[in-house]
Amino acid sequence: MPRSMTAYGSAEGPTAAGHLRLEMRTVNHRFLEVSTKLPEELRSLEPALRERIGQRLSRGKLDLSARLRSDPSRPTTLTINHALLDQLTGLVDELTRRNGRLDAGHASDLLSWPGLVATGEFDLEELGGQVLQLTDQALDALEAQREREGKRLAEIMLERVTGLGAAREAAIEMLPIIRQGLRDKLMAKLAEIAASVDPQRIEQEIVFALQKMDVDEELDRLGVHLEEMARTLKRSEPVGRRLDFLTQELHREANTFGSKSTDARTSQLAVDMKVLIEQIREQVQNLE
Repeated sequence: MPRSMTAYGSAEGPTAAGHLRLEMRTVNHRFLEVSTKLPEELRSLEPALRERIGQRLSRGKLDLSARLRSDPSRPTTLTINHALLDQLTGLVDELTRRNGRLDAGHASDLLSWPGLVATGEFDLEELGGQVLQLTDQALDALEAQREREGKRLAEIMLERVTGLGAAREAAIEMLPIIRQGLRDKLMAKLAEIAASVDPQRIEQEIVFALQKMDVDEELDRLGVHLEEMARTLKRSEPVGRRLDFLTQELHREANTFGSKSTDARTSQLAVDMKVLIEQIREQVQNLE
C-alpha cells in the first residue's frame, strides 16, 4: 500500500553524550527536504543523519529535533576552551577601554557563551553509532504511521475510483439512447421543412452531429487510467508521482467528455466525474 507523507515518530535512549530524545515530523512536499535542530554535541553527525533519512524516505518535508540531557549518574568533567576565552576577554577589555560607561561584568557571564565550556570527552564514533540506532528507531515509528495513514488514504481513493468506474459505465449505457434520440430529433426537424431534402444530405448532417458528440475514445482511455490507478494503489513502493500523473490524465478525459456532451444527463455525469477526480487529487498530494 502507498505511504502517507504526514506522520510523527520518536525514539529516546542513553548515549555517550547523555540521554537523547529524537523527534521527527513530516508533511507533504514535492521532494525530500530535511531540516534539523541539533545540540552542539551532535552537529558533526548531521551529514550521517541526513544520509540515513534519505535512505529510508523519498518525499516529504521532515523536521528532526534532538534534545540531549546529561546523565546525573555519569561523572562529568567540565573544561574551558582557552583559545575562545582569550578572544572573549580581549573583546571585553577593548569595549571597556573604548567606552568607560560599560561595565566589564562578572566572569560567570562568559560561561553561557556557546562552546566555551565543554562537558568532558566522549568517543565520537561510539556516539555516532548510538545516535544512528535511535534514528532508525524513530524512522521505524514514522514509517509505521505513514503506512497506516497511507492505507486509509488508498482505501478512500479506491472508493472514488469505483465511483468513477460506475459513472463511466452509466455513460456507456446511456450514449446509444442519447444518439438515437438525437437522430430522431434531427429527422423530425428535417421533416418539417417543406422543400424536398436530399436523403444523402440528411444522413451526412446526422453523421456530422453524432461525430461531434463521439466520446468513445475518451471513455476508453478513462477506463484504462482507472485500471492503472487501481493497480498502482496496491503497490508497496512510493507511487505519489505516478498517481499525480494519472489524476491529471483522468481530469483531461473527463473535461473532454463534458465539453462534447449534448445532453443534460451526460453533462451531470461529467460533473460527477470531476468531483471524484478532485477528491482523488487532494489525497494524492499526501502520498509519498
